[in-house]
Amino acid sequence: MKKLTNWLLSGVLFLIVSTVFGQGKITGTITDNELKTGIPGVNVAIKGTSIGTVTDIDGKFSLDATTATGQVVLSYVGFETKTLNFTVANGQTIDLGSIVLVADADQLDEVIVVGKGIIDLAKERKTPIAVSTIKSAEIREKIGTSDITHMMVNTPSVYVSGQAGGFGDSRISVRGFQQDNTAFLLNGQPINGMEDGKMYWSNWSGMADIANAIQIQRGLGSSKLAISSVGGTVNFVTKATDMKEGGFVSTALANDNYFKSTVGYNTGMSEKGWGASFMLTHWQGDGYNDGTYGEGQNYFFSVGYKASDKHSFNFLLTGAPQQHDQNFTKKISDYLGFGRRYNNNYGYLNGQYVSERVNFYHKPVANLNWDFKISDKTELATVLYASWGRGGGTGNYGGSANKKYVMQTNPYTGDSERTYIDYDQIYANNQALPNGEGAFSNGYLIRSSVNNHAWYGVVSNLKQELSKNLVLNLGLDLRTYYGTHFRQVENLMGLNSFNDTRNLRGANHQTDPANPASTLVTQSVAVNPWKSLFKTTDENQRLDYDNSERISYGGIFGQLEYSNDNFSAFFQGSLSNQSHQRFDRYDYLPQYEDSEKVNNTGYNVKAGGSYKFNENNSFYVNAGYYNRQPYHDNIYLNFTNEVNPLTSNEKILGLEAGYSFKSEFFSANVNVYRTTWEDRVVSSSRTISNATGETIGTTPVAFGDLIYISDLGVKQIHSGIELDAVAKPFPKLDVRGFLSIGNWKYDGNAIKRTMDENQRLLLEETKDVHGGRVGDAAQTTWGLGLRYEILKGLSVDTDWRTYNDLYSNVGAVKENLMLPNYDLVDAGVSYKFNIGKAQTNSIVLRVNVNNVFDEVYLSELTSTIKTTDNIPAVGTAPSIGTYQANGRVYKGIADGNQGYFGLGRTWNFSLRYNF
Repeated sequence: MKKLTNWLLSGVLFLIVSTVFGQGKITGTITDNELKTGIPGVNVAIKGTSIGTVTDIDGKFSLDATTATGQVVLSYVGFETKTLNFTVANGQTIDLGSIVLVADADQLDEVIVVGKGIIDLAKERKTPIAVSTIKSAEIREKIGTSDITHMMVNTPSVYVSGQAGGFGDSRISVRGFQQDNTAFLLNGQPINGMEDGKMYWSNWSGMADIANAIQIQRGLGSSKLAISSVGGTVNFVTKATDMKEGGFVSTALANDNYFKSTVGYNTGMSEKGWGASFMLTHWQGDGYNDGTYGEGQNYFFSVGYKASDKHSFNFLLTGAPQQHDQNFTKKISDYLGFGRRYNNNYGYLNGQYVSERVNFYHKPVANLNWDFKISDKTELATVLYASWGRGGGTGNYGGSANKKYVMQTNPYTGDSERTYIDYDQIYANNQALPNGEGAFSNGYLIRSSVNNHAWYGVVSNLKQELSKNLVLNLGLDLRTYYGTHFRQVENLMGLNSFNDTRNLRGANHQTDPANPASTLVTQSVAVNPWKSLFKTTDENQRLDYDNSERISYGGIFGQLEYSNDNFSAFFQGSLSNQSHQRFDRYDYLPQYEDSEKVNNTGYNVKAGGSYKFNENNSFYVNAGYYNRQPYHDNIYLNFTNEVNPLTSNEKILGLEAGYSFKSEFFSANVNVYRTTWEDRVVSSSRTISNATGETIGTTPVAFGDLIYISDLGVKQIHSGIELDAVAKPFPKLDVRGFLSIGNWKYDGNAIKRTMDENQRLLLEETKDVHGGRVGDAAQTTWGLGLRYEILKGLSVDTDWRTYNDLYSNVGAVKENLMLPNYDLVDAGVSYKFNIGKAQTNSIVLRVNVNNVFDEVYLSELTSTIKTTDNIPAVGTAPSIGTYQANGRVYKGIADGNQGYFGLGRTWNFSLRYNF
């Protein structure tokens, strides 16, 4: 017994000695590879033990080690997990120094604590894809006064245009495909227009404030939805209910009297699992171009509830009511004569500024996310969503002869030209009419073209782990959409009433002179994005058109993926049906108001695989085929109830492959792709800029009229190569670069249809477009970005981009016009410092300068006039010859071409206080 007791005492003494003298201490500081600042809250643990800690506000940590050797595991949401070996002697303290964690796009979805929904991010498919991710810190730094599209300009094969049109009027192309052929998702909710697939960024002016991240998946993407992400898929991941209590206030100033203020607050998650977040923003500014004033608000509200480990819910409501005056394309000669900021869409009435073209909209969006963890191997994610769009755009209504202009001499051409709108003369003419009653033949008013909708949908995805290596996803995508379109009077301009007449259509969809109708309009509704939610004119007070459509959509989708440590393969498929019906209350006899109902079925399949050679090198291939239904606006001919016989399902075949290299100090991706598209519709627009107007077909069109061009039955072939790379040659220097070379062409013949703004068909013709270059996006781009940390909290960054092989946006043509190449340089300075006794609050200062060297460039053209073409005659005067012979050429381009100059040098300053 005594011997046993001695053995026990010896053992206890040995354990005590081992514990006391075998302990060491490990310290270090963990920083963000992008922001170069300490990361608070990082989990630090010794592998295989229960010993762990988290970093403090500066990213520092200290923990005890009970073993002489081992591994420290560092993990944090949104960053790659890092494992470090250590060796520590008894009583020794070792400092691991500064440890850099690398941002990980694959963990992007985990920034959403509650309500992940069905957000389709690259992480959900292990097979690599061509993807770029932009996180909230970079968005806050660089967005300035720009649309959210500006955040994607440093991405391969992405081109942003239309900024000169006004706040929210930009457009984005991916791999040469316009935004109606790129899928945009908000927390898993499809947001492309149901009627035409387009995106109107003015409706999403608050996206920069609420976005947690943007992920651009070029090409086939990883989306499991029953959508055709031909150009790519852009996922906007918004903020959700935050676990941490705190908030911020910020303010921003910029060129042209821009001002913005924002406040936000998070309650944090309570012990019972509840939490809420909200944010409010107001902005206003004069706009870069003349006559492009804008103002708006943004609201965001989110409530989260974590009912249990199995159930999480998040409700989100956001909206961005706004209004902004617009600029349309002009002749280059107009800009050269009146300045690059020239805009003639406005005038003065009794000395007060009046814009003829105002876009106004309010689109509240609500969604409810439910995440259900059924078991360790089964998860169900569902989002219910709704949006209610209200608003439209203003313009003139009445005969073109009734619109009066102030005449000025163009200093560049010497010609007398119509410039600003003479509202004083228009007002006087209207008041001189008998009883103040105007008509199309003798009156002028400002109308609002209203586009309202109600959209409801549900997307649900079931994820089942069939085995360790095999995962199955099955899902459902249901939507219903009801849109209403009509015109109402915004400003009678001195009239008491307006008599609008038309001939109603019959069974054959043709106007019937035997059935005339007229509406005496006396109501007017002023532009107001808030009031537009509830206030519109009565149906008997609408003019020009009044119609609606119902679009119903049902789709199922699935994905099966196999993966092990080095190899992965997947197969995706979807099947969908769309139904369309149009209702015309204005142009048809009552018994013919309802159109024929049209149903179309479509599908897509995708497959691919990847192989990981080692930790640094991997390779992938993807292929997909889409059979996509035409958009609603292409189904009904010339905006009537007549079904267009030329529309059919579009056929798309996509092939892509890529190689990735990844190391601690350098990573790069190379992607090659080829996409063929048949039976598609290409649309463009332009403004009549000749003082004498034009004749299209047999119909005269007037100065200032908008003309819409659609090409049907088009085949396109897009191929190219993309490269993006990130390097860290020095601890405080980051270098990023990208290169994209595209070859985007039309093939075969197309049917060209030209319409005016009143939706009348002016001309239809067949044309050869074989070999024509696709316009509206630069086919060759490259760029380089640098970020350098001067000292703690203070950094500078710059981005340089060059654009080549940019062609006019004129739809499908055989001979397109190439614009001059141009380069842009943006730069910024950031300074962040902590304040308060506990140093837990911070202030962030940021200055951006875009187009630092004030590059003068053409960002887009909407015509193809050659230098050898004759200058149009003015009035009865004879032609003076060609543009070339008269020296009317700008950088190799005939100055009669219409388009936009890009923005010159702009700046913005922001101040943010985090608490």
